[in-house]
Amino acid sequence: MSRAMRVYTVDKPQSDLARELGITRQALNMHLHRLREEALIRTGRGFIELTSKALEVLGVERANSFVFVKIEPRLREQVYAKILKMPVEQVYRVTGEVDLILVLEQSALASVLKELSRMEGVLHTSSHIVIETMKE
Repeated sequence: MSRAMRVYTVDKPQSDLARELGITRQALNMHLHRLREEALIRTGRGFIELTSKALEVLGVERANSFVFVKIEPRLREQVYAKILKMPVEQVYRVTGEVDLILVLEQSALASVLKELSRMEGVLHTSSHIVIETMKE
C-alpha cells in the first residue's frame, strides 16, 4: 500500500544552485554529502529533496488540518466549484452529518476558514488540527 507524502524539491542543476549560493560546485557537494549523512536531504540526478527531519529542523508547518463542511443542498455545485479552487490538498465528499471533508496544511487553515465563512451556501464548518499521527 502506498501513502501520500509531501515533498519539497529543488529541481535545478547543482552548478546553478552553487552559483546562486556563491560557492563552488565542489563546496556544494561537500555540504550536500553532510546533509545526506544527517538524513536531512535525499538527492538524485537533478533533484534535492528535504526530508521530514529537515522540515522539523527548519520549523516548517507540516501538520494537517481537517475541515468538515455542511452545505446547503441547492447550492452544492456552486460551493464545490469554489472549494476546489482553494488551497486545500484533498477534498472528500462524504455521507453523514457533513457533506465534505477538506484536508489542508495547518498554515492555510485560517485563510480557508475565513473564505468558507463568507461563502454563500456553507451552513456550518468545524475544524480539527492533527496533533499526532499515530499510524500512516
